[in-house]
Amino acid sequence: MRAILRRARELITLPPLARDELRRDRQGLPKHDPGSAQVLAALMEWMSLAQDRSASADDGVARSFDLLRGWESSYPETTGYIVPTFLDYSARHGRSDLRERARRMADWLVAIQLPSGGFQGGRIDSLPVVAVTFNTGQILLGLAAAEAAFGGYAPAMRRAADWLVESQDADGCWRRHPTPFAAAGEKEYETHVAWGLFEAARIDGTRGYGEAGLRNVHWALRSQQVDGWLTKCCLDDPSRPLTHTIGYALRGVLEAHRYRPDDQLLDAARRIGDGLLRAQGPEGQLPGRLLPGWRAAVPWVCLTGVAQVAACWMMLFALSGDQRYVEAAFRANAFLRRTVRLDAPAEIRGGVKGSFPVDGEYGRYQYVNWAAKFFADSLILEIDLRAQLARA
Repeated sequence: MRAILRRARELITLPPLARDELRRDRQGLPKHDPGSAQVLAALMEWMSLAQDRSASADDGVARSFDLLRGWESSYPETTGYIVPTFLDYSARHGRSDLRERARRMADWLVAIQLPSGGFQGGRIDSLPVVAVTFNTGQILLGLAAAEAAFGGYAPAMRRAADWLVESQDADGCWRRHPTPFAAAGEKEYETHVAWGLFEAARIDGTRGYGEAGLRNVHWALRSQQVDGWLTKCCLDDPSRPLTHTIGYALRGVLEAHRYRPDDQLLDAARRIGDGLLRAQGPEGQLPGRLLPGWRAAVPWVCLTGVAQVAACWMMLFALSGDQRYVEAAFRANAFLRRTVRLDAPAEIRGGVKGSFPVDGEYGRYQYVNWAAKFFADSLILEIDLRAQLARA
């Protein structure tokens, strides 16, 4: 009874747009799937709007549109890895405007690089301003993509990658520059930092970037359990990690295998992918947090994590031919497409919520830019894969 009364009070006090979204989500997903091409185009337009509407007005991408507070300031970390998504989409669709947006993002990132070569954590107006391993690795993905597309970004890319190599411990872990915005402790999901180093190594293979990335991935896998479980893989609670951070870790392992093919790396990635298969719900969703044994820890869905895992499953299918992966990925993307509104006010049209329902723990009442980015990447992969399967 108390829970019902609390929910009723919350509904009354919420702003109208937030109240409407919560009601919609509690009614369940719409049955209509608008399709990948239409949703992908809407995601790109929403991210473009997030760049234009950032509260810091600096060419970065707003961290989120918050249904309670409006547009937030720019988020360097995620702006970094949004750059390659804009470059990819613009090349496919002849969108020079999106290519120019990616250049403006990259220029902004170069302008805020710290003297050490690293990049700060949090939003651009967050305090303290200190260099952080994870954020630097994500921005490195953008700098490497900008260098490949435009040229002129190699100096900033090398400074960031050199800083990561120099600050890495001998066993491959990064411990010296943690984010002040997460719980203390080693982070196995920093294999996603290693991916940044692999991309930098493809631009400049003379400075040991790839070897440093591989050292980190092998360090992360030392504590992997037989069923694929990772024991130190969350921002704040490794006993029940976010699907989002598991997705980071899995992608890093797959990128290590892509950089230097290795059956042990592929086996480790498959064990994670198989564990996530066991956790998938009938509509394609994944729990927002998981417990050891790949059991659901929460009833809500972290939409970012679903998008990341779907992309990884498609990569695993391409590597293994195992049909389970592609079927799970397509179900996951179909679930996600139905969460994206195409008939809403501009602030949320084409945006992706942190959680489903919108009042879930992760990104509560927010449309976060990295969810849109990872879902765009996953839809691009699905469109390509469906075309390949049709030809076959």
